[in-house]
Amino acid sequence: MMNKTIFSRFNIMTVGVIIVLAAIISIGSIAYASHSWGGYHWARTTSSFTLKLGDNVSSAWDAYLVTASTDWTVSNVLDTSIVLGVTNPKVCRATNGRVEVCNANYGNNGWLGVASIWISGSHITKGTVKLNDSYFNTVKYNTTAWKNLVMCQEIGHTFGLAHQDENFSNPNLGTCMDYTNDPTSNQHPNQHDYDMLGTIYSHLDGITTIGATVVSKGNHADINTDDSSGWGKAIKKDSKGKTSLYERDLGNGNKIFTFVTWVE
Repeated sequence: MMNKTIFSRFNIMTVGVIIVLAAIISIGSIAYASHSWGGYHWARTTSSFTLKLGDNVSSAWDAYLVTASTDWTVSNVLDTSIVLGVTNPKVCRATNGRVEVCNANYGNNGWLGVASIWISGSHITKGTVKLNDSYFNTVKYNTTAWKNLVMCQEIGHTFGLAHQDENFSNPNLGTCMDYTNDPTSNQHPNQHDYDMLGTIYSHLDGITTIGATVVSKGNHADINTDDSSGWGKAIKKDSKGKTSLYERDLGNGNKIFTFVTWVE
């Protein structure tokens, strides 16, 4: 008969192995979960495309915009090119067919960055990224890691990507599309981000929404997305209970979605 002490130790070891395996499986499921943002995508008629990023950022942000553009261009389905911005950074008005990237002192309103996309049906028609220097000028957030993470994440949203994981306490996944309290290892996209883009853009469209260079004067271009009153209804919360995603219905199949990165 097996000694009771040995039997108990065997049970404890077995339980321990099961717990470790469960943790590994759990982490794996987080890392490889779909993080398409509702299937929204830029309409295009070719298997790969180049999306223009309007440079409306100050010299303090130029290097971070270049890093994000270079990182996302690793994708097999999309390239990004940095072009001259055409809007006042404080206003950051959207432009048809591209993404305007802006930084300014937007005020102590609680958010570090916001990404907004304009939708017609399931197609992205334009986007904006806003980086709030009211916080990035503080000691806590004026770091390479925080600036790389927020720039990379907000631009990623404008492609149709959501987050890989939205629990701040989980281990970092090594991607900027991951919520974290410490961005040190989450400053760039990872392979799963590129794979997800490949899935989102695996089909062609009969039209294209890419390439216009004229500032939009109509179609709700003047909605102020640095003011939360313009974001519409809250549709998703993060693990800390703050609303991370808003939807504003413009009618006739047109919407604006806004992702928000809050300060801690």
